[in-house]
Amino acid sequence: MSEIRLAAETRTEFGKGAARRARRAGLVPGVVYGHGHAPVHLNLPGHDLMMALKTPNALLVVPIEGKDEYVLPKAVQREAIKRTIEHVDLLLVKRGEKVTVEVPVQAEGELAAGGNLLEHVLQALPIEAEATHLPEALTVSVEGLEAGASVLAKDIVLPAGVSLAVEADAVVLQVIAAQAAPVEADAEAEGAEA
Repeated sequence: MSEIRLAAETRTEFGKGAARRARRAGLVPGVVYGHGHAPVHLNLPGHDLMMALKTPNALLVVPIEGKDEYVLPKAVQREAIKRTIEHVDLLLVKRGEKVTVEVPVQAEGELAAGGNLLEHVLQALPIEAEATHLPEALTVSVEGLEAGASVLAKDIVLPAGVSLAVEADAVVLQVIAAQAAPVEADAEAEGAEA
């Protein structure tokens, strides 16, 4: 995963009025915390932050007190209707440090014939990995799986240096048989013919 650099400026004003002024200027208020340091309040460029957060578990580089620091998005608050970013909490991480994050699971391949359906029991898989080497997604082959088959967390091939942060027997994907047409529809069709 590549680093995404964001320009950031330290916030000196706090409260609703200051946050509204920052948002009108195209900035997003945020806070950086972790490693026992006092929280640092920042204003981040709104558009650049929105684009960076399209990548799951984006590793961001922001200047804090004149030094570039690595941060991971921990919580993102969005406006209810427009879905614009209102505030972001960032977790300070160090190179080589192990962190626990959720990585999206993507299925590839065709299921066995017969109208089977693939159910994602876990949309994202909790893993532990080095903060600067987080995978963007985990790909699982479902080629030829029959109804009733399932893919467990332990069945997913993980990149080097990545370990599961969930039980190995947790079901991630399962194949279910497609349901037949409702019986009521057949009864109505027969009644119309009579």
